[in-house]
Amino acid sequence: MPLHVPLAPAPAQRSVLTALGSPTAVREAPTPALRAATEQHPATAEYPLPVHVLDRVTLSGRTPTRITSWRFLIRCGGQTVAAADTMLTPDGWAFSRFFEGPYVAATEQALQQAESLPAPYQPRLLSVPELYMLTLWLHGDITADGDTGHPAPSDMLVPLAPAPPGIAAHRPHRFGELLPVLTQRLAAPPLLGSPA
Repeated sequence: MPLHVPLAPAPAQRSVLTALGSPTAVREAPTPALRAATEQHPATAEYPLPVHVLDRVTLSGRTPTRITSWRFLIRCGGQTVAAADTMLTPDGWAFSRFFEGPYVAATEQALQQAESLPAPYQPRLLSVPELYMLTLWLHGDITADGDTGHPAPSDMLVPLAPAPPGIAAHRPHRFGELLPVLTQRLAAPPLLGSPA
């Protein structure tokens, strides 16, 4: 089933396109792959994904999230070379940064994997900062506003690589099945250091 990618707010998309069109913004970004690719090919911003953060986990099924950004995959010459984030300012959505790294390729891989699932989904990203975990969140309500909502028990989460120890990267999990694992991990006392 094809994914139903949500529409990004127009100011978020405009700000990313403006940054892509700025030689200074691209040249000064810490993204060697983006700089090299834009010398050869024009860049496009694709797959706008709302990035939600899971600050706390509850077993009630209504696990609150908050949106922190819209992320766009940046493609040049048929390849994803970087990503661009926006941030919410008092004046609305604005370009934040270009970046590259393992989560860019992992996001693209998870999106391709999700395209083969039998049910339609709305793709989002869900971050669990306390676990250093980022997942592709496949929301079952394909008509939902990408800025709002919380994971439903039947929504799918695909942990991106690198995933936390004990959680398999790129293996789809129903949110209701992964919730007890997240709850247990978040309830564990923090490690205070290595043994003497």
